[in-house]
Amino acid sequence: MRKVVAAALLVLPCAFGIGCSAAKPEGPDAVLRAYARALDEGRAEDAYRMLSEEARRGVSLEAFKRMMKDNPEEVREIARALERPTAPPVVTATVTGPGGQELELVLENGRWKVEATAVDLYAQDTPRHAVQGFVRALERKRYDVLMRYVPDAHREGLDPAKLKGAWEGHDKEEMMQVLSALKQALPTAQFEETGDRAAMAYGAGTMQLVRERGLWKIEEFD
Repeated sequence: MRKVVAAALLVLPCAFGIGCSAAKPEGPDAVLRAYARALDEGRAEDAYRMLSEEARRGVSLEAFKRMMKDNPEEVREIARALERPTAPPVVTATVTGPGGQELELVLENGRWKVEATAVDLYAQDTPRHAVQGFVRALERKRYDVLMRYVPDAHREGLDPAKLKGAWEGHDKEEMMQVLSALKQALPTAQFEETGDRAAMAYGAGTMQLVRERGLWKIEEFD
């Protein structure tokens, strides 16, 4: 765990609006850095306070703490990525990390807050977030999480062990090529959405997605 000793005692309380009347973060960059530090240092309550009101309505403080505790490696990776954005925030206040990870901020009462997309490590609310979560789960070999991205029509007889066998078995080399192509395509990928279906081109193929009960899932690779 990384710690900033004396400086943290003075700077971080200001960053979260505690006990200071000046030098509060007013732009997305400052909020992003403070949020990343809170994640990296395991300060769940501080990070939670930086979420927007909508985000906090969607996840309780206890659930947020549990997410950080159960996924320490993923949380630290996100923190490191958020500290190294590939580009400064634009007018829409969307920051893209090195692996295509997007973080959205919302302006509330004159202050920037981290939007709900920073809460769920394996979000499925948009096609892009679904592919990002799918790739993250594959990289971490979280086959239990990968089951979330399997459409209902393909779930029968499938379990995490079988997914592991498919991705780490005889076709492992081919599967790793698919994963590499997805990672390369994500930062600039364009998604074509038609109703409850979406498609993303990657490498020489196309990923097909389907939305079920509001959640985007991976239907097939062409």
